[in-house]
Amino acid sequence: MNLEHKHQATILRGAIVVIMIVLAAVLRVVPHPWNLAPIGAIALFSGSMFQRAWIAFLLPLASLLAGDMFVGFHKLMIVVYASFAISVAIGRWLGENRTVARIGGAAFLGALQFFVITNFAMWALGGFYPKTTAGLRACYLAGVPFFWNTLAGDALYAGVLFGGYALAEKIFISPREQSAQASRWAKNS
Repeated sequence: MNLEHKHQATILRGAIVVIMIVLAAVLRVVPHPWNLAPIGAIALFSGSMFQRAWIAFLLPLASLLAGDMFVGFHKLMIVVYASFAISVAIGRWLGENRTVARIGGAAFLGALQFFVITNFAMWALGGFYPKTTAGLRACYLAGVPFFWNTLAGDALYAGVLFGGYALAEKIFISPREQSAQASRWAKNS
């Protein structure tokens, strides 16, 4: 494939990823069960798909901010944003080695770190639980139902985003690459 076709395929891949992230981000403002949202999967997907780290971090955090403008702001936002930045980092670890098992593992790690970090912050900063071991335990126990929703949302939306991208790549990008390669072979024959 010549340089021009590679450049066009790269632009098309980037456009597909951005469109998918924007569409998934819109779902965050649609009524849904607590924590059953696409933002964790968006962070994993963005981290995995963009080579430039600043873009990988910017898109999901901007999506989170845009959604917060509709659903509201709260005092633990910085902790939530930091947790989603960790999910982007998990996506960067995933990189191009995207298998079902690795994507599932990344979704689990993303949901788990979100649960651990945000519930600790709720205990430490929220003012709802005593600052004791029993209070911390009570905070984590109260958060368990939300963990399952976070895990379900991350797994569901990661499947949709990564699976949708793989499908879009086969439909829109692979035929172009194959056509460019066939043209090059025809010229060399």
